[in-house]
Amino acid sequence: MTTNAILDTRTETLMATRNQRSANDAAAARIQAAGANRADQDGREQSGRDEQWWQAVLNRDASHDGQFFFGVSSTGVFCRPSCPAKRPRRENVSFFRRPEDAERAGFRACLRCKPKSAVINPQVDQVKAICRYIEQHLDEPITLARLSDEFGQSPFHLQRTFKRTLGVSPKAYADSCRMGLLKQNLRAGHNVTRALYDAGYGSSSRLYERTASQLGMTPDKYRRGAIASTIRYTFVASPLGRMLVAATDKGICSIKFGESDEELGEGLKREFPFATRKRDEAAMKSWTSTLLRQLAGHKLNQALPLDIQATAFQRKVWSYLQTLPVGATRSYQEVAKAIGRPTAARAVARACATNPVAVAVPCHRVVREDGKLGGYRWGLERKRALLEAERSAAGQ
Repeated sequence: MTTNAILDTRTETLMATRNQRSANDAAAARIQAAGANRADQDGREQSGRDEQWWQAVLNRDASHDGQFFFGVSSTGVFCRPSCPAKRPRRENVSFFRRPEDAERAGFRACLRCKPKSAVINPQVDQVKAICRYIEQHLDEPITLARLSDEFGQSPFHLQRTFKRTLGVSPKAYADSCRMGLLKQNLRAGHNVTRALYDAGYGSSSRLYERTASQLGMTPDKYRRGAIASTIRYTFVASPLGRMLVAATDKGICSIKFGESDEELGEGLKREFPFATRKRDEAAMKSWTSTLLRQLAGHKLNQALPLDIQATAFQRKVWSYLQTLPVGATRSYQEVAKAIGRPTAARAVARACATNPVAVAVPCHRVVREDGKLGGYRWGLERKRALLEAERSAAGQ
């Protein structure tokens, strides 16, 4: 082979090598650019997802329970979206798909919402959907047959599942929603006819009498009372968190527990929007001291004066509960029998749930027939703490 031929071969080889390197470099550049684009897209998707999850946290949206969890760097705990605790600052929140991911990041499970027990339950989701449907159709007849057609279940199965999950029938739930809306409308100052219609009631005298029985007074009197009341109140620290005590000139009208004074104050304002509300620690001191002693498990020397509205049935239940000794409990069925209504155990549970004066009417002493705590308006942890304090004071 001549010298020129050898040089030509070497030149071709060198050019081929350079071309291959250029091609490799171009391919690498394309891969890097594609990776950057994917990273940007993933970042945008994550940002959008985090924003959706943050809105679910702000709304305490239980429908997202089990789908994600959020950790709070300022407290070191992680929660489910529906956790009732005060909402954290956005900059302190991190999101996780699984409880294990949050724990590996150094967070511990919240003791209030117990996020590790968040389990998706199709039956619960179905009942939630039925509740939303009822709430949106209060102005229409809501029958089992209609719900059955809407949700594709037999009337028997739907009724049984609903009652097993919530403890009340769909009809009772609808009645409760209408009554709550009626109270809200009356407290807002609407005239009785408008309040009845807006809540899904008719205007017949029979319905007027029925709502009067459930309110404990006529709707007009309820409306005038909400507007004319003068209420003094105070906030105090208690073993169960912040406590609101409010009273009229006749006696205590509200005892509530909450996480903050702002939360409790807003609740009082919603309950009595037109009342004259005055914060008065001095006037309430004697009653708050007595209540704090009772929270510690001590027996009251005398019953506190109460100014609460109640139906005849509610008054029977609440009066009976005030006779129970410190440290004792009764089942819902036992309370129903004691007041002469042996088949009204569910109505007893509703009376306990609507008790406006926690502790003064000791509905925390009512438990399930199997001995489990059952429900409590102010949370099961508070109910457990109250019962333990009373049993300890009673030497049980």
